[in-house]
Order: sequence, then structure tokens, then C-alpha cells
Amino acid sequence: MSKILVVDDERAIRRALREILEFEEFEVDEAENGKQGLDMAKSGDYDIIFCDIKMPEMDGMEVLDGILKAKVETPVIMISGHGNIETAVQAIKKGAFDFIEKPLDLNRILVTIRNAKDKTVLIEEKKVLKKTVKRFKGSSIIGETEEIIQIKEMIEKVAPSDARVLVTGENGTGKELVARSLHELSERKGMPFVEVNCAAIPSELIESELFGHEKGAFTSAVKQKKGKFELASGGTLFLDEIGDMSASAQAKVLRALQENVIQRVGGEKDIKVNARVVAATNKDLRKEIEEGNFREDLYHRLAVILIHVPSLNERRDDIPMLADHFMTMVCAEHGIARKSFDDKALEELQKTDWSGNIRELRNIVERLIILGGDVITADEVKMFANPRAAK
Repeated sequence: MSKILVVDDERAIRRALREILEFEEFEVDEAENGKQGLDMAKSGDYDIIFCDIKMPEMDGMEVLDGILKAKVETPVIMISGHGNIETAVQAIKKGAFDFIEKPLDLNRILVTIRNAKDKTVLIEEKKVLKKTVKRFKGSSIIGETEEIIQIKEMIEKVAPSDARVLVTGENGTGKELVARSLHELSERKGMPFVEVNCAAIPSELIESELFGHEKGAFTSAVKQKKGKFELASGGTLFLDEIGDMSASAQAKVLRALQENVIQRVGGEKDIKVNARVVAATNKDLRKEIEEGNFREDLYHRLAVILIHVPSLNERRDDIPMLADHFMTMVCAEHGIARKSFDDKALEELQKTDWSGNIRELRNIVERLIILGGDVITADEVKMFANPRAAK
């Protein structure tokens, strides 16, 4: 249900707008003056704001300025009974979404709301996609060993379907890249890719993070919040480190996968969701099932397709290619001229024990770029990347 804020000092206008909007099944809050409206706009989670222009103490233009200054991206529709072309143009130039004259016309209001909601959806999609592009850029799966080629072929086959995928492997091997590749090669690629690190969220908060919560559901729930399942609807939900998820959250995730329905914490209404779920873990889930830590029925729901990502120690032939890739990427990030590795340095990197896998290799390459010369040598690798060998 969309939430709308009406800011107007005239009780009759607020009541009229409320009746119109609630009849159309919108949730409506009211503010009787500009200051109250600005405070509510900053703290509330509104989809649209209607704001009168002529108000005592703080007029609508000042409210609009305050909303924009606070970087609240909710579309603001200005309303006035003293409007003219000049006022409308001024409001739009300042950043208002639209301008409606009083007396308010029902059809005009509904058309404007529909257009404003479309804009809100586009803003959210743009924000998610920008984050995705920023993180995904330069991060495609690198490697030509047999294991990596098989993974790439598997991704190409599986991505166009909506089949759920369970990605396994040690920490730092690139499980997230597999999930992102599945998303980017799917028909859902224009929709959000939403990631949840189940190990990083306290067990008492994981359900709120996944399914959202209603206002007042618990002490700190000061406003309604959508969960990751809702935010990922139409796109892909990546459940990283799912082996660390609490038992109660596992039960609710199972229901969501079975019925494509969730309930927010503190809510009773069923909400339809449509997210493709890709899960990842560094644990042996079969062992976790035997020990009673993970639900077997959830495992079978998640593991329609299994993809195992090998450790870096199992694909040492890819290290020169990966090191070169990270060299290009890190030098660009730091804005410095590209450096290079000599052959002996690459050989030394291949001898190293990579307990931290690709993540560790990337960090070591960055360290060598910062501390080493224009051409990284084997001695520098021993000194900065493999201190045990240097002793």
C-alpha cells in the first residue's frame, strides 16, 4: 500500500484529499503546517507528498527547499488555490514533481499520483542498478582452468531459467561473482540484485532484514520497512552464508520459496514476492543437516542446481591472469600508471599458500602496487606477500 503525506493548513482540504486517497486504497498521513510537514517528510517513509503553497510561518516553497536539502527523494506535488503559470514554473524549477490548482480535480490527482509512483520506481531501480554496476564492473569471472570453464558453461546454461542455485566454496573464492553472473545473464538483469549476508546480521534481526517489518513491531521499528524479499521481487535475491541462518528464519524462507508469499514481522497480511533465490555457503550443509543445524527440506528447495567454486590453491594456473586483472583494476582505482609483474614474481605468487583465496590475492596485489617498484619482482613478492618464505 502506497503511503502519502498531505501538508495543508486547511482542515477541509486535508479531509477532502484523505477521502479521495483512502477510497483509492492509499495510506494517508496529515500535517497541518509547513514545519510539521517538513519534519514528517524527513522522518517518514512516504511514496508521495502533497504540499500546499500558501501556509503561515513556513510556506510550501520553504517546505520544498527543506525536503530537497535533506535529500528526500519522494516526489512532491504542490497544490494552491492562488496558483498561476509563474508559480507553477517556479515550483517545478525548484524540484517539485508537479503543480495542481485548487479546487482539486479527482482525475488530475490520480493521473499525477500514477506518474509520481512510476518515477519513484525508476529512482529505486536506478539506485540499485548503479550500486550493482559499481560493484560488478571489472569483476567478471577470470580464469581458464578446466574447473572455471565448467562453471562458466554451467552459468550460461542455468542463468536463463529461474532455477534456484546453491553455490558452495571457501570464503573468498568468488561465490558472489557466480551469483551476479547468473543474474546478469538472466532475463531478470534489468531488475534488482539484492544481497543479504546471513552471517553478518544478528539472528534476532535476520527476519526483519529478509521479510521487513510493520511500524511498532518491536521497540526500534519506528516506521514500516520492506524486506529484501520484497526489494528483490522481479530480480534476484542472493542469500550469502545461508548456513548461518537461524532456525526460525529458515522456516520462513522455506515458506517463501514454497508459496512465493511472505509476511512482514508484526504483520498479518500475505505479500506476494517473485525473486529468484541464489544461495551460497562455505559450510558442508549435509553435515549441518545431520547435526540438526540446517533444515533438509530447505536444502532441497535451494539446491536445485549445485555449483562448487574451487579454492585458489586448486586453480594455481589462473593466478597470473588474476594478478594481471587486479593490477589493471587497482592501478586505475588509485589513479597511478599501470605496473607489471616479472615472470619470477608470478611464479612466486603461484607457490604461495592462498588460505584467503582470490580475496587475499587481490589484497596482496594492491600491497605490491603500493610498496613495490614499477616492475614487481620475486623478492618483493617474498617480502610483502609471502613473509614466511622471506625469512
